[in-house]
Amino acid sequence: MSKIDPTARVADGAVIGDGTEIGPYCIIGPNVVIGANCKLIGQVTVIGHTSLGDDCVISPFAVLGGAPQDLSYRGEPTRLEIGSGCTIREGATMNVGTIKGGGLTRVGNGGYFMNNSHVGHDCMVGDNVIFATSATLGGHCEIGDSVYIGGLSAVHQFTRIGPYVMVGGVCGVRDDVIPYGLVNGQYAVLESLNLIGMKRRKFTKQRLATVRGFYQKLFHGAGTFAERLEAVRPLAGEDPAIAEILDFIGKGKRPLCLPAIAT
Repeated sequence: MSKIDPTARVADGAVIGDGTEIGPYCIIGPNVVIGANCKLIGQVTVIGHTSLGDDCVISPFAVLGGAPQDLSYRGEPTRLEIGSGCTIREGATMNVGTIKGGGLTRVGNGGYFMNNSHVGHDCMVGDNVIFATSATLGGHCEIGDSVYIGGLSAVHQFTRIGPYVMVGGVCGVRDDVIPYGLVNGQYAVLESLNLIGMKRRKFTKQRLATVRGFYQKLFHGAGTFAERLEAVRPLAGEDPAIAEILDFIGKGKRPLCLPAIAT
């Protein structure tokens, strides 16, 4: 059975999973679904058409399912879906989607969202991400699996960040970031591959050498970037990570985050 503190306000129609604890002064709206074995520590607000997976822990003053910060929003019943096993710390916010953006904001499983982090409307966030303190997404961003976004960093609306990317702290990300990239700087530039992250994901020395060779040819070889991109396309078969990077670039509609010296 769920455990609901007597000071909490749980609206009629809300669904609370077995074993879930709703702490003091929480507010749960009528269109909310909370999975099993979650813990809302206290003073948590979950509103809108919001669903929360099993085994999540939500700290005080987090607000989930609030209206999108978009002037076109007129109260439509758009949604926020949060996966299982997420930790959402103090003051974090996640908004529902907008009609024009597809009506859905989605957050995957196993994410860790530190204090005052923000997921804007219509964002798609993968599994096992880490958002450090005050990491912020504008609307319509796409964030891959196992991405780390450093403290006080902001991602511009409609930007894509591929899986296994590391974004440094105090960083403004305005352009798409390739999978496995490491970006840094006041206005983010691509510094290198996220080699530490790749090693943690059991890339062998041979795989690392192969992908690094591809990276050097693409971003630091002779000619313009467009010429280098065309030249490295045949390398897609050498490693799945290379194929993933090329596929990501091919699907892009926005500028790509490049090294400071790339052309």
